[in-house]
Amino acid sequence: MSSIKSTSRRAFGLAMAGVALALATADVSHAGDVRTIKIATAAESKPLSWGAIGVEPQGYEPDVLKAINAKLPQYKFVMEGVADIAQETGLATGKYDIATGGYYRAPAREKQFLIPEAPIGASLIKIYSRKDSGINEMKDLVGKKIVPVTAGGGIYKFATAWQEQNPNDKIEITASSAGVPYPDRLKEVQNGKYDALVLPSNLGEQTVIDQQKLAIKTSEPVAINQTYVLIHRSEENKALSDGIDKALKELKADGTLAKLSQKWFGEDITAYMK
Repeated sequence: MSSIKSTSRRAFGLAMAGVALALATADVSHAGDVRTIKIATAAESKPLSWGAIGVEPQGYEPDVLKAINAKLPQYKFVMEGVADIAQETGLATGKYDIATGGYYRAPAREKQFLIPEAPIGASLIKIYSRKDSGINEMKDLVGKKIVPVTAGGGIYKFATAWQEQNPNDKIEITASSAGVPYPDRLKEVQNGKYDALVLPSNLGEQTVIDQQKLAIKTSEPVAINQTYVLIHRSEENKALSDGIDKALKELKADGTLAKLSQKWFGEDITAYMK
């Protein structure tokens, strides 16, 4: 074999090795372009979202997040069930990139977090009372003992605003940070400790009522609030927020959100989503 042919073959081999290395490097680079997004979901709000640490979250919001992720392949969504009290704290510190849990839009949150324009769902606030209570709307709560609500939470703000708009109908709203699970609160209404419980209907109350065979009735919505995805405020998350906003609008338009709503809530909440 001539030295020229040997040299040519070695050169060809080195060239091919270089191509293979370039392709391998490109694959690594492409894989590195997929950014992992850590998401805190509600841990105990079935059917909205539930699943403790180490358990894959299930429910309406986790399913919507999976549908969003399918439209945003540049990200890998990793969900983790987190206690309500720790969600916003973890989001503010950057431990999580996203938090979902039936959150309302509020000025303080808009200042602290990035919030896509499109809602992820709708929270239908309803009154839960004994079937013989005669309670059907907010005015029926005058003189009644209402289950304490979370201090500074959405229901507290709603009830406070309602009272300001209806000064002649005095209702007693007590704020609490006790964090008693809503299934226990429903039982307290059942046994007469309280007359009524005011809550969003997407937390699985009807499931508890049916399973526990409680003599509790549910009012028509007394208020409707859009719910949103909260995103840790940072420069790199602006593109993430825009992508989620676009994906949510598409998922509403193509009927995906309606299907997931029917699956988890037994009703189409998208009818209440703007």
